[in-house]
Amino acid sequence: MERGTLNDLLAFAAVARERSFTRAAAVLGMSPSALSHAMRALEERLGVRLLARTTRSVAPTEAGERLLQSLNPALSDIEGGLEALAEWRDNPSGTVRITTFAYAARMVLVPKLPAFLLAHPDINVEVIIQDGLTDIVAAGFDAGIRLGETVAKDMIAVRVGPELRTVVVGTPSYFARIPPPETPYDLERHACIGYRLTTSGGLLPWEFEKDGKEIKIRTSGPLIVNDGELPAAAVRAGVGLGYLMEHDVADEIASGALVQVLDDWCPPFPGFHLYHPSRRQSPPALRALIAALSVK
Repeated sequence: MERGTLNDLLAFAAVARERSFTRAAAVLGMSPSALSHAMRALEERLGVRLLARTTRSVAPTEAGERLLQSLNPALSDIEGGLEALAEWRDNPSGTVRITTFAYAARMVLVPKLPAFLLAHPDINVEVIIQDGLTDIVAAGFDAGIRLGETVAKDMIAVRVGPELRTVVVGTPSYFARIPPPETPYDLERHACIGYRLTTSGGLLPWEFEKDGKEIKIRTSGPLIVNDGELPAAAVRAGVGLGYLMEHDVADEIASGALVQVLDDWCPPFPGFHLYHPSRRQSPPALRALIAALSVK
């Protein structure tokens, strides 16, 4: 096989994985136009159309999917060989691709990732922020960071944050107008700040648990957002009740600026975990990142 054809096959696999010439070109370190030209040349040499292109997206054709299935084992072997070679280096190197969501990135990565990168100049980290759960193997990620309870059982999970707790809070002025709820069912008569999930489009239910009983409440109120900062701002202004992370409002609860209600209905739950496929040997760069993020 000619070297140029091999390079084009690797580029094809990147386009098929990213579903975008722009993103694949960024991964490969080339321009989108050059990548598109290379793919057309590959299709001409093979005599078959591999990619279905539209103005907004690109995806493998049926023939392209079949070729990709044949390429994936070989690409995995090549990656494994490169990872094994990295063991001989004094310093770990390579690229680690991670998927997570905004709050997890703020809590886990913001405090530790910059120092990690300074300590490991040969490691590159790509972080993709996504609300929905992602099949990290199919999407080409090395790892993900999610709440421990959402990690699939066939993944290796490492705790990278403490237990978390969601609390219901409002201002004293709000409770001067409307008496505090005594049970989660009382929330139906309260103005509640809602959060709409960007992936499914549904409203995030408020989840409670007490004495082994779990309930989910569909709330309503004057504001629905899909941004993490607005709910707290609305609650602090006295607009309504918020279903917020305790970590974000602990100081205001302690000072009396916010009043916590339904405390015995809000138990802690597993915090953030970094998870990755259960390979026999993880890449050195990923192992170094796990060591830096894990909670001792």
